Amino acid sequence: MSAPRNTILLGDARTRLAELPTASVDCVVTSPPYFQVRNYQAPGQLGLEPTVAGWVANLRPVLREVARVLTPTGGLWLNLGDSFSRHTRYGAPTKSLMLAPERLILALAQDGWLVRNKVIWAKTNPMPSSVDDRLTLTYELVYFLVRQRTYFFDLDAIREPYRAQQPATRRTEPPARRPDWAGPLAASRGGLSKGLPRNPHGKNPGDVWAIPTKGFRGAHFATFPPELVRRPMLATCPAVVCTQCGAGQKVSTGTLPCDCHAPARRGLVLDPFFGAGTTGLVARELGRDWLGIELNPDFVRLAEERLGLTGRLPATSADFDLAA
Repeated sequence: MSAPRNTILLGDARTRLAELPTASVDCVVTSPPYFQVRNYQAPGQLGLEPTVAGWVANLRPVLREVARVLTPTGGLWLNLGDSFSRHTRYGAPTKSLMLAPERLILALAQDGWLVRNKVIWAKTNPMPSSVDDRLTLTYELVYFLVRQRTYFFDLDAIREPYRAQQPATRRTEPPARRPDWAGPLAASRGGLSKGLPRNPHGKNPGDVWAIPTKGFRGAHFATFPPELVRRPMLATCPAVVCTQCGAGQKVSTGTLPCDCHAPARRGLVLDPFFGAGTTGLVARELGRDWLGIELNPDFVRLAEERLGLTGRLPATSADFDLAA
């Protein structure tokens, strides 16, 4: 069985996810409601739980269903933001960060997820703040999680150009043995080997992404910028997938890595908190199939208009304006 494609399922994420076939989605890119930050005016919404522990408890079963519908080699990208406590009843001392993303990720690790990266989304145009007893918040987190040690990841698809006229770095041979100061989990120094050539596709983009926030000309007030979706999707949602073995095509090869000679299908990306449909918009522009789940019917209508599912011309990333 295959999952629906290029459509929006109206309803609660956990309920609608339970209807999808197991291992039917190639990757998930989503941003669930942050704890006590937005009121989406939808009965049964997540995010307004009385305590941060309740928020974590409600998201865990949703992400267990995500783990089920994800292919074994698939990846999950989870955009999370934090908030400050205004009373101890929320689960943290007054004025303290709630540490909501950290609490959720620790719970997901207990549920069997492998946390591969914690990406810093450094906002180049952060919201101004009048606060004078702490630093202004200028970033959010994007966690990359997988279900097993081997998975699809196309680094070449998101590599960045090397800096122009970058001076050559003198490389030295790694030591014959681990230095005395190195602990059991110290990073390998193998990448410093002499004469290591540059990758022709560019450099690894690293885990700090400088991306501006973007406003949307619509009724939804919590859209994430298309670039924050594009990189994860290119890296973990293959454009083409073998229908027999599930192998995905990478940019560097241009062909499927298997000898099945079976029909191919487009990669499928899921967003169980679809909102205004940015994930679907980016998927379409990258030649991937998409599937959205959204609780608020007003947001479903908005997303359908943006994606051209209601007879109107489909939107593009030009619908976004740089936030003030």
